[in-house]
Amino acid sequence: MFAGQGSGIMLATYDDPGNSTASQRLRPGTLRRILAYAKPHSRESVLLVLLTVLDSLIIVSTPLLLKEIIDVGILEKNTTVLTVISLVVAGLALLDAGLQLAQSWYSGRISQGVSYDLRVQAFTHVQRQPLAFFTRTQTGSLVSRLNTDVVGAQHALGTLLGSLSSVFTLVLVLGSMFYLSWLVSLVALVILPVFMIPGALVGRRLTRYSREQMQMNAEMGATIGERFNVAGAMLSKLFGRPREEARLFAERAEKVRKVGITWMVLSRLTVIIMTLLAAVVTALVYGLGGAMVVDGTFQVGTLVALAALLARLYGPITQLSSIQGEAHTAMVSFDRIFELLDLKPLITERENATDLPAPDDGAAPEITFDGVSFRYPKASEVSLASLESNALPADERAQESPEVLRDISFTAPSGKLTALVGPSGVGKTTATHLVSRLYDPSAGSVRIAGQDLRDVTLDSLRRTVGVVSQDAHLFHDTIRNNLEYARPGATEDELIEACRAAQIWDTISALPSGLDTVAGDRGYRLSGGEKQRLALARLLLKAPSIVVLDEATAHLDSESEAAVQRALKTALRGRTSVVIAHRLSTIREADQILVFDEGGIRERGTHEELLAAGGLYAELYHTQFARQAVNGSGPAPDEPGAAEERRPQETAPQMMPGGMVFFDGSGPDDGGGAPGGGVWHTNGPGPGGR
Repeated sequence: MFAGQGSGIMLATYDDPGNSTASQRLRPGTLRRILAYAKPHSRESVLLVLLTVLDSLIIVSTPLLLKEIIDVGILEKNTTVLTVISLVVAGLALLDAGLQLAQSWYSGRISQGVSYDLRVQAFTHVQRQPLAFFTRTQTGSLVSRLNTDVVGAQHALGTLLGSLSSVFTLVLVLGSMFYLSWLVSLVALVILPVFMIPGALVGRRLTRYSREQMQMNAEMGATIGERFNVAGAMLSKLFGRPREEARLFAERAEKVRKVGITWMVLSRLTVIIMTLLAAVVTALVYGLGGAMVVDGTFQVGTLVALAALLARLYGPITQLSSIQGEAHTAMVSFDRIFELLDLKPLITERENATDLPAPDDGAAPEITFDGVSFRYPKASEVSLASLESNALPADERAQESPEVLRDISFTAPSGKLTALVGPSGVGKTTATHLVSRLYDPSAGSVRIAGQDLRDVTLDSLRRTVGVVSQDAHLFHDTIRNNLEYARPGATEDELIEACRAAQIWDTISALPSGLDTVAGDRGYRLSGGEKQRLALARLLLKAPSIVVLDEATAHLDSESEAAVQRALKTALRGRTSVVIAHRLSTIREADQILVFDEGGIRERGTHEELLAAGGLYAELYHTQFARQAVNGSGPAPDEPGAAEERRPQETAPQMMPGGMVFFDGSGPDDGGGAPGGGVWHTNGPGPGGR
């Protein structure tokens, strides 16, 4: 599906994978699918056809009335006929204006309705895609599909519908011309094929350049989106690369400019050809018709009517020729949207799925992992090459990734706290993603309250499981709306109570606008600790029966962390909790600790049991506090206040046995899109997951 290179950009193709951009073809059935979207608007379509027929009749009748004005009114000096027909022509002009306005109204309703259906369906479909889809896809390219392509399809469809009158006008005008003089009409039409053939050839080239232009605009939009969000702008400023960024953008803009020039020339070429045709044939008609008037074959009025009809003939022909380009553009736009809609989501809800118990319905459910293995899905299963930057060749996109989890089995007891610890890249975050069903296991099953997650409804799962990740995300909206995202319609008192429990209310209440303060793009107007506490408040507001915390206190200072830990201790009481922790002091009271290593569970038990076992957990624990003792950053493991550790960025990496580097901070991305969070990094490549 992914193929050759054209004009410096990789594009999708639907025929031979080895073909270049020039060989792209629309997928079979595209036109049929477009018509299916127009079917719900059949009533408006019927009214549009009726209005179009009436408008075409008026367009044809006006030249015939002009013939009578000249032949009967002017030449025979009949003022009554001259006055009456002139008033009729003026009335028809007013009626024609009203009909054209009505045509525009119904044409707009149909095109806007189709674009609305497309946009909503595409947005809903994208929301159902797995997390891996978003980790591979460029946001700007995806936005282009849902915005630029839909707008392009809407505009082209509106133009196509608006030109519907051209077809009826063309038929009626030809009939009227042959009625007046078959010889002149035949001469006028003989030259048409000479000009129509180049138009067809131009249309095929327009398809190629339309797709290429859309793809390049999408990539340029992706560049803008990445550089102009807060994180991208900060990175550019910190590393001092404004000139390189400007050069990169200029290169992509130059490609868009070159393709745009070619597309514009081709789109105008058809109009130029038809204009030339109209001028040449009009000269022939006046020459031949004038000679026939001189010979007395017909009168001057007939010649004027033929010339007027000829103008009305080549107007529709010119429009229909330019419509060819519009049609190709529309087909490409629709095809790119259909390509996205045809990507099947990996996470789907079964037809007979059942609901999990409501969060407030009895005791919190337990979580069971039964022989779970997992590998991230292949690129070809979760994404489109045309939505990715520097996408892999088709054969590499179909390759399987290495296993991240191998035969994992454990139970997180009801109402208890289970902690996941271990080096970075061993699958901890991946395991929590399976609990919230961001992915499905490759083998085995994950169950909540005894039900396989693949058999439960997604809505009930979302209500049951609440997650706070290390990199808390806030929308560019008010703090109030960010909190109400967890519980729409929450009262003011409920919002304040959740913020107090998360130790963030004092900060919010001190702001000039309080809860109505705008958090900024991705919450960047707030500090990392403030964002994290808002995320915790959002979780508390949701009040799920299962809580997953992925290093949720990583960005907090010691004082805030202690306060939030106290809040969490209260908030997690009675709930089944799964916590990823790298500050081992924060999970000493966990009911169960699972030590992950190389995609499996190496050790399990309580804090005391694991220390007594003297395995990996004990090694990591003692190394962590030995480092603190050397740096003077905290008390010994068994001294009071051991939980009040020094901030991770204040300490230096330490070499550990087995080639691991101890680094009490956030780890790299796992390749599957999960946020970082590891504190122990291996010297060599890891198993591919956390």
